[in-house]
Amino acid sequence: MPRHTPFRARALLAALLCGVTGLAAVVTAGPAAGSSVSPSVSAASSSAGAFAPLRLGDRGWAVRVLQSRLHQLDLHSEVVTSRFDAETRDGVATFQRRRGWTSDGVVDERTWRRIVALTTEPTTEALHNVYTPGRPLLQRGDSGLRVRQVQARLQQARLYDGEVTGRFSARTVAAVQAFQTRQRIPVTGEVDRRTLTRLEGSTRAPTRAELFNIVAQGPPLDPRCTTGRAMCIDKTSRSLRWVVDGVVLETVEVRFGSDELPTREGAFSVFRKSRDHVSSLYDTPMPFAMFFSGGQAVHYSPDFAANGYDGASHGCVNVRDRAKVAWLFDRVRLGDKVIVHRS
Repeated sequence: MPRHTPFRARALLAALLCGVTGLAAVVTAGPAAGSSVSPSVSAASSSAGAFAPLRLGDRGWAVRVLQSRLHQLDLHSEVVTSRFDAETRDGVATFQRRRGWTSDGVVDERTWRRIVALTTEPTTEALHNVYTPGRPLLQRGDSGLRVRQVQARLQQARLYDGEVTGRFSARTVAAVQAFQTRQRIPVTGEVDRRTLTRLEGSTRAPTRAELFNIVAQGPPLDPRCTTGRAMCIDKTSRSLRWVVDGVVLETVEVRFGSDELPTREGAFSVFRKSRDHVSSLYDTPMPFAMFFSGGQAVHYSPDFAANGYDGASHGCVNVRDRAKVAWLFDRVRLGDKVIVHRS
């Protein structure tokens, strides 16, 4: 074997070692200087490159990006912050549940990659809550029920003081502008999707009375009677008003218990109905009985029909108009409110 063979072997070994070292350097190196990494990929990654889950209580830019992408999926409001709050958790959990995954509201790598795949890169404006007007849904000159609903909600917000007309007039424009100013969104006087969503989120569904300017007759309704379904019973005016969504649909005269057996006052609900009831305690007929507190009920009273207020019940609310109480009995449901008060 020639004498220079050991030297050539050593050189060959060195070359192989250098090649392996260079390959390792290529594999482990990060992006070259000047290269860019998509915020979608890096937003939820740790400095070491491993995915860092996002969960309730976290803060940072990654949360803001997540919220903006959830908004694109109708799972978060348009307003983004840097706080992973309950709204964000619920949006993530809903996203996971729709896919049959564990819906714990924690953004793991699978959840994150799927959200990114279904959304577009958030704009700078979206990430900083900088808004541009959307296509108008309602504007000056429009008319109809949807305009009535907007006007009624603006009334609730104390920004519209006119009658609800269903016509998008100059007064409506001014009220919409005032609402948009309050919300810090583009002030156009037109109702776009953003304005409508904010308005619906800050008010309740208008009642029929609010939509059509219906004013209740008699004493003002107890505030507890202005929503839902209620028998609003006023001891002062000795009346029972059947109220649905703030609208008085029927009024009947009633009488109450004596000082010894008074009709209870307060908020109750109908828990039992008996069309042909007979009192087991007093052995007297109580047709169309609607019980709301123990043995106390609203019912027809032949004695009240015959003798009027010259007498009293044993604590029940007596009605003397049989036709009206029968009409009421057919409409009242179990669970409807009964409000007994003094105006």
